[in-house]
Amino acid sequence: MAVDAAPTHDPVNEADEIAAVDLGSNSFHMIIARPDESGLRTHDRLRESVRLAAGLDAEKRLSADARARALACLERFGQRVRELPEGAVRAVGTNTLRQSRDSRAFLREAEQALGHPIQIVSGYEEARLIYLGVAHSIADDEDRRLVMDIGGGSTEFIIGEHFVPREMESLHMGCVSTTQRFFSDGVITDKRLRQAEIAARRELEPIADRYRRLGWERAIGASGTIRAIERCLRENGWTAGGIDPKGLQKLRRALVKAGDIKRLKLDGVNASRAEVLPGGLAVLLGAFQQLGLEQMEAADGALREGLLFDLIGRIRHADVRTASVRAMAERYHVDQDQARRVATLADSLRGEVATDWGLATPAARDTLQWAAWVHEIGLDISHSQYHKHGEYIVRHSDLAGFAREEQQLLATLIRAHRRKFPRNVFRELPEDWQTASVRLAVLLRLAVTLQRARSDEPLPALTLKAAGRKLTVRFPAGWLDDNPLVEADLSEEAGFLEAAGFRLRINRD
Repeated sequence: MAVDAAPTHDPVNEADEIAAVDLGSNSFHMIIARPDESGLRTHDRLRESVRLAAGLDAEKRLSADARARALACLERFGQRVRELPEGAVRAVGTNTLRQSRDSRAFLREAEQALGHPIQIVSGYEEARLIYLGVAHSIADDEDRRLVMDIGGGSTEFIIGEHFVPREMESLHMGCVSTTQRFFSDGVITDKRLRQAEIAARRELEPIADRYRRLGWERAIGASGTIRAIERCLRENGWTAGGIDPKGLQKLRRALVKAGDIKRLKLDGVNASRAEVLPGGLAVLLGAFQQLGLEQMEAADGALREGLLFDLIGRIRHADVRTASVRAMAERYHVDQDQARRVATLADSLRGEVATDWGLATPAARDTLQWAAWVHEIGLDISHSQYHKHGEYIVRHSDLAGFAREEQQLLATLIRAHRRKFPRNVFRELPEDWQTASVRLAVLLRLAVTLQRARSDEPLPALTLKAAGRKLTVRFPAGWLDDNPLVEADLSEEAGFLEAAGFRLRINRD
């Protein structure tokens, strides 16, 4: 998401097609769909085995081969979606890119190959999107569901009802990482499988009691690994329907009998899936044992379907990010009248300079609004340095709908909304976000300064002009003379901004 892109309208509303791209740890997936009145009509799917996690070295850096495979795949995906308008494609990276130390440099190349922005999502956000995809792919009923998704480097567990997830966890185990850890040379033995299953159970142990207390009526598997195992059990006659412990034990014995991944030939399992099947099976066996599962069904929906439905929500102005921010404001007892005043004024100020400062996009508008609504959450901890407390809360909270760097930007704006202007924190943001982000921070600071009286008394009709790092605010004649406290506040703010290389000029008509 680039907050300083050019269009003044939202072209995604005019798009005939939308797409979701999932940069998973094992495979990259893309789905293209057409929105209609009933939701979505999917008409194209692409999948390539990229094995990104296999290219992550001990220092958490992607190998040249892994980068090349990924970029070649995204170049092919880009040929299909590059012409779609900005905002019509939602692309996300998951566990491997969360771990990678050089993910930002890789993302710059990846975005050029795809032709659209790519975001890295947290494990919490990945779990939410997975549940959303599953919930839209099965019949809606009254049952409470346990959803499990085995990815390449992480496994998500979600308990939810209808379209609402209630409990979400992302654990550090997956089909690729577990295969690399216990079967790196391809050899499969009973002992190694048992060790891998115990490792999966240990990873689950801290959440198992809580999940079992919450309970569920249906267990649903949502990943390619789980679908492949279900298909294998069915095609080999090891299950009458779905996944159960007896069928899993038969598959386990077949793996031990094969003895090596290269000799693994099973109906329903293709060659690329067979390479990571031992790790995926161990994770699934561990989950069945630790959670006491007796039956699991496989669903078609997963992360990429969740991305599409989340994107539809944004297009139709039901953005979960706004709901997350409002919920956070309520949780931390934000003065909502003051938040509304600041948000309204900040958006008005943005409108005055939107063209000159490149802030005419929906992303810039929304980001500034979210920051205004939660800029005071740190007051719930302490008035002293509350902007720093607020930054910490936002940076380290689970905020549904937000990508990692979107959340970082929101935290940065909160940190920068008062007192000394912290130019250094903006350098931690993606380079192409920095200029627009600093400008948003200046507008937020100005709105907070002008609303310092916390009053519904209307402000005068002021005008704002921007040119580079210069901002001119013009007040009606006599108004500042009648409001000396505001004038003093603005003078202090001009000093803070001058130290950051900005010039704030106050004019009277």
